[in-house]
Amino acid sequence: MSDQLDLASALYGKAALAQAKKGGLLKAGMQGGESTNSLDPALAASEVPFAINMTWGEMLVDVGASGEIQYRLAEEISSNADATEWKFKMRQGVEFHNGKTVTAEDVIATLKRHTDEKAQSGALGIVQGITDMSADGDMVTLKLASGNADLPFLMADYHLVIQPNGGVDNPAEGVGAGAYKVVVNEPGVRHGFEKFANYWDADVGHADQVEILVINDGTARAAALQSGQVHMMNRVDPKIAALIGRAPGVQVKSVAGRGHYVFIMHVDKAPFDNVDLRMALKLAINRGEMVEKILGGLGSPGNDFPINAAYPMFDDTIPQREYDAAAAAEYYKKSGHDGSPIILRTAQGAFPGAVEAAQLFQQSAQAAGIPLEIKREPDDGYWSNVWNVEPFCASYWGGRPVQDQMYSTAYLSTAEWNDTKFKNAKFDELLIAARAELDGAKRKGMYSEMAHILRDEGGLILPMFNDFVDGVREEVGGWEAAPNGELMNGKALSRCWLA
Repeated sequence: MSDQLDLASALYGKAALAQAKKGGLLKAGMQGGESTNSLDPALAASEVPFAINMTWGEMLVDVGASGEIQYRLAEEISSNADATEWKFKMRQGVEFHNGKTVTAEDVIATLKRHTDEKAQSGALGIVQGITDMSADGDMVTLKLASGNADLPFLMADYHLVIQPNGGVDNPAEGVGAGAYKVVVNEPGVRHGFEKFANYWDADVGHADQVEILVINDGTARAAALQSGQVHMMNRVDPKIAALIGRAPGVQVKSVAGRGHYVFIMHVDKAPFDNVDLRMALKLAINRGEMVEKILGGLGSPGNDFPINAAYPMFDDTIPQREYDAAAAAEYYKKSGHDGSPIILRTAQGAFPGAVEAAQLFQQSAQAAGIPLEIKREPDDGYWSNVWNVEPFCASYWGGRPVQDQMYSTAYLSTAEWNDTKFKNAKFDELLIAARAELDGAKRKGMYSEMAHILRDEGGLILPMFNDFVDGVREEVGGWEAAPNGELMNGKALSRCWLA
């Protein structure tokens, strides 16, 4: 039956693509862009740079909406029995925007650049396990320190855009092998692209031009969608989703997934180096209230580790952490904190409703006698000046297709994007061991133990998993639900068309 459904889905997709209209200018209005943004794929840290990467870039593979590997620059993948060696056969005849043919050597150079700590790559944590890389004709061979059954999923990370010579000469040049090439780059304002004439995949890239307008204000973004200035928008405020959906010619698209809104503490900086204070803050947040008031019900409560039921091998027996003012007060007293204000930095651009969520947190913490003070920061520069810099701030994660990638990107001790500065030898040991464990039950047990360690000892406060809520005009064709990220996991501009 499942094979028949897959076949029907594939046939439906092919039929829809056959009706796709070509041409025109397709525009997105997006939150998550700043004047400090770069075209260097390694540095992409917010939604606009993410969407840019997915528009001009191409990776070895992609992950489909149902969690399957989709071949892109690689057309075949194989591994040895213990998953310590992987081979990726390159698709032939693919061109970069500068006319150069994409080679296995370009792949090796790209991966090597992301293993260099100086590159400050968000993919550092997921490529560090590669001990040897080689290119032989059209074959890329990667050897690992230990087996990793999920390696192909890691190669789909949006930082790992394949660049000519790995981008070593000019990583921010914006030359890739994607459906569109960069023609306008005004960080924090506008990004324009035109169809790459020699793009290899006829099923991708329907519009002649696509454009991203950076509109960080939610009200202005909604107005641009309703007026037809843009054809799609990300981050519809859940509180007004129903109102926007009633506007003529507009549809609201919502899909549950792995994205989560968080408050992160640097565990290596006072007062957050105190595990009792961290626990006090975790118990002092009302998760149900946030899901209701911030997400408008379009989401679910979090449990202070970044995995939910959308992930394979999720342990649903882990008790849900609840708001407990009395217990929070006890832990706060036990911490010995001096009673000075605990500064939580936030900005509306951190996630939709971030300022209001921080205020709710402040109120519930106050009931536990915890002196939380909110400092609102400017949206512009937040991801370069506050996130991963200040010791306590609001943030978000879009999630990853598999647990290993999520943990490797943000919680492995050596990860560039370890934004809680969490370093735990037992956690690292379990993460590495789980990669090579082919027994599903044992692997699930390892992930469960990791979740408990992070939940109880880490610096992550995860009050809610958010649905991805986008706004789309009715003249947009080809839209598909994508639980891996907003705006079809960043691919809406290259996969949709103007009907």
